[in-house]
Amino acid sequence: MNEVLLRSLTPSVLGILVRRGADFAAAEDAVQEALVEAVRVWPADPPRDAKGWLVTVAWRKFLDATRADTARRRREDLVDEEPAPGSAPAVDDTLQLYFLCAHPSLTPSSAVALTLRAVGGLTTRQIAQAYLVPEATMAQRISRAKRTVSGVRFDQPGDVATVLRVLYLVFNEGYSGDVDLAAEAIRLTRQLAAAIDHPEVAGLLALMLLHHARRAARTAPDGSLVPLAEQDRGRWDTESIAEGVEILQAALARDRLGEFQAQAAIAALHADAPTAEETDWVQIVEWYDELARLTDSPVVRLNRAVAVGEADGPRAGLAALAALDDSLPRHAAVAAYLHERDGDLATAARLYTEAAHKAPNLAERDHLTRQAARLNARPCR
Repeated sequence: MNEVLLRSLTPSVLGILVRRGADFAAAEDAVQEALVEAVRVWPADPPRDAKGWLVTVAWRKFLDATRADTARRRREDLVDEEPAPGSAPAVDDTLQLYFLCAHPSLTPSSAVALTLRAVGGLTTRQIAQAYLVPEATMAQRISRAKRTVSGVRFDQPGDVATVLRVLYLVFNEGYSGDVDLAAEAIRLTRQLAAAIDHPEVAGLLALMLLHHARRAARTAPDGSLVPLAEQDRGRWDTESIAEGVEILQAALARDRLGEFQAQAAIAALHADAPTAEETDWVQIVEWYDELARLTDSPVVRLNRAVAVGEADGPRAGLAALAALDDSLPRHAAVAAYLHERDGDLATAARLYTEAAHKAPNLAERDHLTRQAARLNARPCR
């Protein structure tokens, strides 16, 4: 079963059902049921037209649910409108659906969660990890969002800022998670940049390109993570870097700084350094200061502590880290790195082990476990 194919078809199928008059929340449920049916049926009997099959099955699932709900209107009309099996129209509704999910009736956090689940194809667990909340809490948030938009006409698309946040979360999940969604996020952000003249859209596209340019160097042949300082920079995609820098410079020239432009500026400074030792950490700290001012994010301040440790020494980094809540994700990993830089190897090894237990994915956990083992294997002095 090709999971990537199913995920790639989901937005288009959902868009077709919505355009045919289906309520969004009910359509999303129907599409999910069709995906489950595909997983069950396709291995033994794969369809010739995967998209057409999904549209037909999802529509029938929607009609079954509609028939069971006596309060639904137009029940008989919807039955008459059932599409005949066959090829579905080749229309890409994905970006439109991103805007529709950012509906004014939803809070930004609920809109993001709903879009990631319904259109982005992420699981509730993955979304909860991105938001740093328990899975049960996120499940309730998504359920409330679906109830809120139930019966709402999607003729008032949401704002650009919410769509950008969704696209960035999808990109990050594709970049480091279980399903490859990074290229799709870049494609949609390109579409958005072509349609909307907005410096933060350009900033996000630049950020994605600069991060994606390093992707080939991020893992070793055995699948293990390669830290930024140890990556083979000859494997970085120089064309993507050049494009990202050009887009970023044009956005910054408009003097309307936003968080994605600031993040892209940090990524560009990393990309511009011929070696890790030549990284301009002083400038990076300055950009983190701007980013912290824009977002007031504890995660930004955590990353800033690493940059301070590189620019001013590990003890300065540890001092910056001390001001942050130690329950922050990756706090222990940052503390371990800075303690190792400061020569406190016993504390670093203990913290690497602690960080490995809290790691959000297998690759990161394995990397942190190896870091702890490396320090523990050193002879006692």
